[in-house]
Amino acid sequence: MTAHDDFVHDLIPAPAEAACRAGSPGYFALDERTTLDAGPGTHATARWLRSVLGAATGLPLADGSGPYAIRLRISEDVERRHGPEGYVLSTDGSMADVAVLIEGGGPAGVFWGAQTLRQLLGPDAHRRARVVPAGHDWDLPLLTVSDGPRFRWRGLMLDVARHFMPKDDVLRHLDLMAAHKLNVLHLHLTDDQGWRIEIRRHPRLTEVGAWRARTKWGHRASPLWNETPHGGFYRQDDIREIVAYAADRHISVVPEIDVPGHSQAAIAAYPELGNTDVVDTTALSVWDTWGISPNVLAPTDDVLRFYEGVLEEVLDLFPADVSPFVHLGGDECPKDQWKASPSARARIEELGAGDEDGLQSWFVRHFDRWLAARGRRLIGWDEILEGGTARRGLTEGAAVSSWRGYAGGITAAEAGHDVVMCPEQHVYLDHRQAPGSDEPMPIGYVRTLADVYRFDPVPPGLAPEAAARILGTQANVWTEVMENRARVDYQVFPRLAAFAEVAWSPLPAPDARDLDGFERRMAVHYRRLDALGVDYRPPAGPHPWQRRPGVPGRPIDGPPPNV
Repeated sequence: MTAHDDFVHDLIPAPAEAACRAGSPGYFALDERTTLDAGPGTHATARWLRSVLGAATGLPLADGSGPYAIRLRISEDVERRHGPEGYVLSTDGSMADVAVLIEGGGPAGVFWGAQTLRQLLGPDAHRRARVVPAGHDWDLPLLTVSDGPRFRWRGLMLDVARHFMPKDDVLRHLDLMAAHKLNVLHLHLTDDQGWRIEIRRHPRLTEVGAWRARTKWGHRASPLWNETPHGGFYRQDDIREIVAYAADRHISVVPEIDVPGHSQAAIAAYPELGNTDVVDTTALSVWDTWGISPNVLAPTDDVLRFYEGVLEEVLDLFPADVSPFVHLGGDECPKDQWKASPSARARIEELGAGDEDGLQSWFVRHFDRWLAARGRRLIGWDEILEGGTARRGLTEGAAVSSWRGYAGGITAAEAGHDVVMCPEQHVYLDHRQAPGSDEPMPIGYVRTLADVYRFDPVPPGLAPEAAARILGTQANVWTEVMENRARVDYQVFPRLAAFAEVAWSPLPAPDARDLDGFERRMAVHYRRLDALGVDYRPPAGPHPWQRRPGVPGRPIDGPPPNV
């Protein structure tokens, strides 16, 4: 992108290449004559364009070709140059038979090109209804954008287990992800504090496990409680709707069913899943506080069969063509109950697992093989490596979400496993955005917009063959202290815009990135977020109604470790 192309400087994420028509910084307008000319494989994007741009502009955007058309095409040449998600958008005024040409390397590329077209039309093109007078000129600069993503996996994890997020809010986040060219939604569906997905063969998982009597208000050390019962879950048709809505926007949805830890909600619903020889599991309820519950799954064949039944329904709801990965957690599993359990110790001896860590590894490896036999791929948090690499148990297709810094991802990549980099020190968006006391329920390290913009998913010094195993990156949003949509918005935005550029754009090394230029582009992007109804954190700090005075969090002093 050249310095004088001011009209494309507000695109986020920044495109790989963008240039205005030689000798002309001019514009032309979309108007009542503008039509949509959709070629094979592009009709879904045409429907989306007509829906969002038609509503925002008031233009009919009827089917048709000709000199006023927006033409959508799939191009083998673009696929060779930029991959299936790449695109070339031309509005340079030199095409006599069309006004706008979007060529994608595949259907996804056409869709991402349409997202760029929407940004070029200005912030009001992101509204749900027209706010400008009829006859308003919807100006497009004369330019060509050639673009494609740096990474295949550009993800956002939403924790809907700690605080339930209604279906409409999930659909809204899919639209916000699409507007930022993110393409993987990781749904954290189960945890100690709630089970959020209907499993018909085990109805108590939602009848009991989806509801808790009260909720800790603030960090787990807080003395405050919200005494209102909290809960909710997605019925199976809700899940199908979410998956289909995502697929229409070229977003994959990765379900997470956490095993063998983070399972108190499931044990409260079905006490036989727990370690009944050391704890009265019939007395357990869905956990009402934060942290890591000591109540974990028992290492029995009956438990394996129970979760195989769960996963059979999950696989039906998340088809392989749109959700090849299934996340099984595998993290933060306390071993105290297993150490005290005669049954667990006997199982360790029977399996030759060695110790309780080996027992957790056995649990994960069982479902790794079970998923592989059904054409799916396990992905888990980096603790799944504690049982060994592909040479010592995990299948070659198992992938790792590296959250405890870069180290787990490096180990996995060097052992031949695919990796999604999501280190908590860099891209945990529940962490506070500034050091001041005004941040609501401050959690974790200070991670500013600039900090996120300087993140690089590929660790320096990683050998090329290992670096090729980095599928991409993901921002994680844990919702312990995010009780509603507005709180989630505040934590996620504007930092998700910086993250999206890291995941999509061919940026230089972190210390060479143009932070000033990014912040200038954000001045326009804030107006887009306003139009989209996002309750983001303002650059100057939280509004009074965004603060949570007197509610303690868990800030960590000092900079995050160099990982």
